[in-house]
Amino acid sequence: MIFDKLKKFDIVFDSPEMDCPPVFSSGDVVSGRVVVELSGESKVDSLKLHTEGFAKVHWTESRSAGSSTAYTQNYSDEVEYLNRREVLLQADNGEVTVLPAGRHEFPFSFQLPEETLVTSFEGKHGSIRYWVKVKLHRPWYAVKKIKKEFTVIEPIDINTPALLAPQAGTKDKMARAWYRNFGQVSVTAKIDRKGYTPGEVIPVFAEFDNSTSRSIVPKAFITQTQTFIARGTMKQKRSVVATLCGDIVSARSRETWHGRAIKIPPVGPSILQCRIIKVEYMLKVCVDVPGTSKLCLELPLVIGTIPLHPFGSRTSSISSQYSVNLEWLRMAIPEQPEPPPDYSSVVTEEEAEQRNNVALPQPAEDLSGIMERPLMAFVQEFRFRPPPVYSEIDPNPQPINIRPRCMTC
Repeated sequence: MIFDKLKKFDIVFDSPEMDCPPVFSSGDVVSGRVVVELSGESKVDSLKLHTEGFAKVHWTESRSAGSSTAYTQNYSDEVEYLNRREVLLQADNGEVTVLPAGRHEFPFSFQLPEETLVTSFEGKHGSIRYWVKVKLHRPWYAVKKIKKEFTVIEPIDINTPALLAPQAGTKDKMARAWYRNFGQVSVTAKIDRKGYTPGEVIPVFAEFDNSTSRSIVPKAFITQTQTFIARGTMKQKRSVVATLCGDIVSARSRETWHGRAIKIPPVGPSILQCRIIKVEYMLKVCVDVPGTSKLCLELPLVIGTIPLHPFGSRTSSISSQYSVNLEWLRMAIPEQPEPPPDYSSVVTEEEAEQRNNVALPQPAEDLSGIMERPLMAFVQEFRFRPPPVYSEIDPNPQPINIRPRCMTC
């Protein structure tokens, strides 16, 4: 009977802090060591390392081909971002290597591609994962395998002209019952920029004009849309991640928001550069219009990883400037006081019908396979709550009395 002398087989990444797993981006050097601990002398054929990174999507849909015939349609696709092999131990002449009892460490180091990678992601119908896999080949033993994943975060700097540009819009709708009009509801909204980071507060400036004979309640939502694409077909998962409820607007009256605050929770950054997976965010300012469907005004958002520079914008709130020096990579997720509403309560009926079945003209191979083990979701959070939003000009300035100082004192 052969007793396995392998006591420990592990992959250890080099990290500045033991409690904080390493996070990498394009061009970074990934280093670490493979640890092999033996209880006795052992022969080894080879020790090989394989590094991979893939975006993969997969889902199934039931189809009907008649009154009594049904089948399942599979949709899969993948994009390769990283594929590298390295031999850590192998004799040149093909013979076995004898390792004595004890602990052995085999260092490895490689550089990630300079071209833009995609941020690690876990979703319902797909994932973006990066990992290191090591195989230990020994005579008379089955191949021993071990795999360890690492996180890649591609920086999104919100200090760019496109993401610092204000976002604004207006929308209106007529309230009807049967063939009678009851007046119009209009929504106008503006935010100071398009790019934000988790933990920031978005000041929402809006005006709600209710010309109907019924009261309305304005609300704002931050929504996340995950899009999975395979074989020219698109599958989406939408959710509400933050909410803001305003005061009732009485009939034939007007309500104004002077920077009402909605806070961005600890969510992952936007993913916009992957061919088969996208993560997008939207600020929706909505009202329920009596006698008809919901009226929603959408303002696009980009959730970044590099916060606003303190002097990047004169119109930025102090909450934006506050997040610059926080170590958001290590923060924990606090318990939220109340869950956000379902996405179905935010979208209009027309939007739901238009987005049910959307096809994209991007045929791709039917590739099977989805990674089994989930990757630890990468989230961002701030340790402290940002200060309240304030305007640059105090509407009620207080006089300041300055007592002259005696020069002879």
